[in-house]
Amino acid sequence: MLAHMTISNFAIVKNLEFELKPGMTTITGETGAGKSIAIDALGLCLGDRAEACMVRPNEDKAEISAAFSLLNNQAARRWLEDNELIDGDECILRRVITKEGRSRGFINGSPVPASQQKALGQLLINIHGQHAHQQLMRPDYQQQMLDQYAGHHQLMEKTRNHYQRWRQANNEYKRLVQNREENEAQKQLIQYQVKELNELALAEEEFAEIEEEHKRLSNSGELAISSQNALAMLYDNEDCNALNMLQTACQEVAGLGEIDSNLSAIPQMLEDAIIQVQEASQELRSYLDNMDMDPQRLMYLEERLAKIMSLARKHYVMPDELYTKHQELLKELELLDCSDERLEEIAENVESLRQKFLASAEKLSKSRQRYAKELDKKISDSMHQLSMENGVFKIDVQSDTEGMLSPLGFDTITFLVSTNPGQPLQPLGKVASGGELSRISLAIQVITAQKVETPSLIFDEVDVGISGPTAAIVGKMLRTLGGSTQVMCVTHLPQVAGCGHQQMFVAKKSSKGQTETNMYPLTQDARVNELARLLGGSEITERTLANAKELLIAA
Repeated sequence: MLAHMTISNFAIVKNLEFELKPGMTTITGETGAGKSIAIDALGLCLGDRAEACMVRPNEDKAEISAAFSLLNNQAARRWLEDNELIDGDECILRRVITKEGRSRGFINGSPVPASQQKALGQLLINIHGQHAHQQLMRPDYQQQMLDQYAGHHQLMEKTRNHYQRWRQANNEYKRLVQNREENEAQKQLIQYQVKELNELALAEEEFAEIEEEHKRLSNSGELAISSQNALAMLYDNEDCNALNMLQTACQEVAGLGEIDSNLSAIPQMLEDAIIQVQEASQELRSYLDNMDMDPQRLMYLEERLAKIMSLARKHYVMPDELYTKHQELLKELELLDCSDERLEEIAENVESLRQKFLASAEKLSKSRQRYAKELDKKISDSMHQLSMENGVFKIDVQSDTEGMLSPLGFDTITFLVSTNPGQPLQPLGKVASGGELSRISLAIQVITAQKVETPSLIFDEVDVGISGPTAAIVGKMLRTLGGSTQVMCVTHLPQVAGCGHQQMFVAKKSSKGQTETNMYPLTQDARVNELARLLGGSEITERTLANAKELLIAA
């Protein structure tokens, strides 16, 4: 629940700090005092859009902080744990807005984007605004209200996933059919290109191997002459070769190490050199014996290199990239070459996914119909309590599996109402007057709020358009709701204000060209005076005070 709020330099608020308790808290004040300003500020902590005009004039920044207790709110606790933002049994949301319009959000001291504050806020508090009855006219909002009351989160998520998979597969099928018709010319071009590359049949590393072999064969004469000369100098020349000279030198120094220890290592070094020369000579002789100077092979390599270079230029790639280009064209041709069998297979998969979606949407539709009947009775009963004795409310769920399918299923939800005897059920906006619409909207909000999992509810002047005994009933409804959920209600009706377990008063004062709004809790005596003001206007009499006391006793 919402436990504490601090507001600084927000709109006409200089500094405001207050605590909130469980149960029903009513908020009253004179017209224009800014009764809803705390709710507007709270909206910023919940991720609402921030604007520069929200900062109090002549101040650098506005700052709002809201502290929530996480006791009995496992959903919010899990969310904080999943996002590594948990910090004990309390959660603090904070928002800072600069006079330039920039804003920063924080959850338990960690900076977060507004989207995360909004996601968490939906688990902490639910705000019902004074214009909810206008939203109630929209079919999408009516469906949202029914689904929220029924707790369709998992069913809707499953239906949405099946719909998306079906639509993706269906779009892919349509694309393949369209491409098959439109890309015939492209297919023929790729077929010709692939045919050329298939005839070349270039292996993955072949170009590098051919290039190396061609380089060797084209320089075979030079390689043979240089190798023969080196072999002669090392070994074959009988008159003078490196091996003989090393052997002679080795004999000369063989015994010198016994005379001078500084020369003891040289014989071994010369022996190692003799071994190296012998091995090098053997390698050169083997190389010359196995040297391939096949001119036919050289000609073949030159022709193949020429083909590779030509096709590489044709496809605007480097020669060593030609193999990869070939593979890419093969894959592209495979995509374009969609046979009738393949299209039929894809079509069968599309139909299978469609049936899965329809099955999931059917479950959702049946659940909507079941909960619609439950709501029909509850809202009709509430209408009777709210001075519409002959009112009848019905949620019409129309299913059309051949019509417009959507991620939300195939239902069309319409709120129907009849407020007078003999009057047929008609869409809500066509039948109800402004006052009736406000009462029906309030009944719906109170009933659906009982099924909402968030532990705190705010009603911002949702009682507009009602008065007298009806207002007293509304107050009792909200007080009953406050027995299990924290309820905050901004109201101008004394019958509703008196039903609160506690009451806050909003006052505005002006001094030295500055306007400031404050909010503070009322004592029992102060509540009597405030209710008397609401009952009788600016003049408080003994009679209005007595009526105020009666309201509190009745509550």
